[in-house]
Amino acid sequence: MTESRLSTTADWAAASRLIRVEEQLTSNEWVPKLWQSDDALVVPVDSERRIPVTVAGDQVRFVKPAGDYDSQRHFLLGRLDGAPRFVTTMDFADAELLTGAGEVARDEVVPASLRDVAANLSDIDRDLAIAAIAITNWHRNEPFCPRCGAASEIFKAGFMRVCPNCHNEYFPRTDPAVIVAIIDPDDRLLLGRQSSWGQRVSVFAGFVETGESAEQAVHREMAEEVGLPLREVRYFGSQPWPFPRSLMLGFVAYAAETEVATGYEISYADWFTRERLDRELEAGTIDIPGRSSIAHRLVTAWRTHSL
Repeated sequence: MTESRLSTTADWAAASRLIRVEEQLTSNEWVPKLWQSDDALVVPVDSERRIPVTVAGDQVRFVKPAGDYDSQRHFLLGRLDGAPRFVTTMDFADAELLTGAGEVARDEVVPASLRDVAANLSDIDRDLAIAAIAITNWHRNEPFCPRCGAASEIFKAGFMRVCPNCHNEYFPRTDPAVIVAIIDPDDRLLLGRQSSWGQRVSVFAGFVETGESAEQAVHREMAEEVGLPLREVRYFGSQPWPFPRSLMLGFVAYAAETEVATGYEISYADWFTRERLDRELEAGTIDIPGRSSIAHRLVTAWRTHSL
């Protein structure tokens, strides 16, 4: 059993070093001044939702703000140790962008998906990248008023849109989803996969429906996906995930029965002892989610008797 399979780098229970400056976002003077400050930096996100990172994939590369502040393109994520951090959308073919803040050469920076590099980033770089991708996703996907269909304008340094036609105000959405580690009376963990996952197995997840509590969603989703009634459900932890705007709510649940009936989404599910999971991981017949995911945290907590 390798260290990388047991460890996890993200500490989602700790306070973030990114301070979100909600009260100042409406100021027409304060935010542009931050853009011009000497310690301001920008994380660019391209049209494929990639961010620039070092070749090793362990650090996000920021750029210095260029030109005047544009409220429709430059969004304030917050302040990191007092220094402002912005996000903007930008084409990574731009040579000026990839030279970064003058610290690295162009060939030392590559565009990457957060899915590929999240496990290697520090907690604060991950916080900034997730927030940056989530807010640019929202602006890219919802430029029109949901009430009347008119093109809306951006306010509050990127965290509100207002319709000039009907004056409707709307804000970035977060979609809650539950992800559940199901344990049976023999302390086995249920793992499964969709047909498109290859060898990867994971715990089970689904979105919270309108008018439903998170715990109700756990019971409903697990009944739909694997046909199991649950006798106990308790909260484990959460993780933001910006593809496109989810908040993963982790739970541990104990199965009242052990007969599994997979639904239309799940092609395979089975109970695993710790010994079986270790054996199949070592043999390479299965894989589990990456270290940056809450799914990995749930599996690891069970493997180390921490649930």
